[in-house]
Amino acid sequence: MHASVLYNLAFAALVCVVCAVFVSSSAVSLRDLQAANEALEKQRNVLVAAGLATSDERPSAAEIAERFNAINQVVIDLDTGEEVAGVDPDLFDQRAAAAGAETGRPAPDNPARVQRLPRQALVYELRDAGGQLDLVILPINGMGLWSTLYGFIAIDADLITVRGITYYEHLETPGLGGEVDNPRWKALWPGRRAFGDDGAVSIEVIRGRAGAPEADPYRVDGLAGATMTSRGVTNMLHFWLGEHGFRPYLDRLRGREGA
Repeated sequence: MHASVLYNLAFAALVCVVCAVFVSSSAVSLRDLQAANEALEKQRNVLVAAGLATSDERPSAAEIAERFNAINQVVIDLDTGEEVAGVDPDLFDQRAAAAGAETGRPAPDNPARVQRLPRQALVYELRDAGGQLDLVILPINGMGLWSTLYGFIAIDADLITVRGITYYEHLETPGLGGEVDNPRWKALWPGRRAFGDDGAVSIEVIRGRAGAPEADPYRVDGLAGATMTSRGVTNMLHFWLGEHGFRPYLDRLRGREGA
């Protein structure tokens, strides 16, 4: 009887060890696949913001890579807006940089409730065959109602007019704040103006309906029943397009590109 109990305990322990090794191995092997899928989804959303893909299409990994080749990734110093040499954009993780003690810093108090800022940031530039700027795509994030929303905004070569906006990660309520994913809402953004004539960030998501871009260029329809998420979109755009975000980079481009 005693030997039988020991056998059962040994067998159970062996099964536990084998299962633990299997689960750990699966987690490790899947981690790279998950990271690759996350990178592809982020690239797809960059393409959507730039107008190089539509929200409802699901291109293959090869198609995403082919279209993404047209986009130049640039790591910049967030304070100066200057390009940083010696940093591989493909390996740069802006979220990890913001969280790092050496690579990030606390953000100033802000309505978007951005807690930390990276010292360096990753931006995307699309240029024509002659090297002229066509648009820039900037990463944005900020609090909605329930979660931090992560996305991209694309701005035309004039560095004023919005080309598109998209979000790739959030936990907002489906049918309410989750409508930031709705292609109909995203279709309202192209042609809006992010900056006023005085250079101040002027774009906002309002309660109710806005006019057409040519008649009402600084306002976008609110998300029905999602006032806090709508306000969150406005807040994050004002933060990331402002002095603590990408304003130094945009000012540098304006001087260099003559926009």
